[in-house]
Amino acid sequence: MTAVLERESPETVSAFAAKTHLSRLLHSVEMGQQYLITRRGKPVARLVPADAGPARPALARLVHDFKTFREASKTGKGDLKSLRDGGRRA
Repeated sequence: MTAVLERESPETVSAFAAKTHLSRLLHSVEMGQQYLITRRGKPVARLVPADAGPARPALARLVHDFKTFREASKTGKGDLKSLRDGGRRA
């Protein structure tokens, strides 16, 4: 359970991309994702959830990750068997 609650390092997004895809970024932030916004490769801002309550962002992030995997598996980019077998150690 603690692995789900740990925060990942923020994804880096250029200022131009942040401006162009703000709606998509805001939706991801609602799901718990964090972004580091850069200008000419230098960090200038962070885009993080406004409500940093402990349980909701972790659950929202888990749901977001599952939906992302589900979409990838529909396009043939995700393979559940390899993920399952990759977690097993002999």
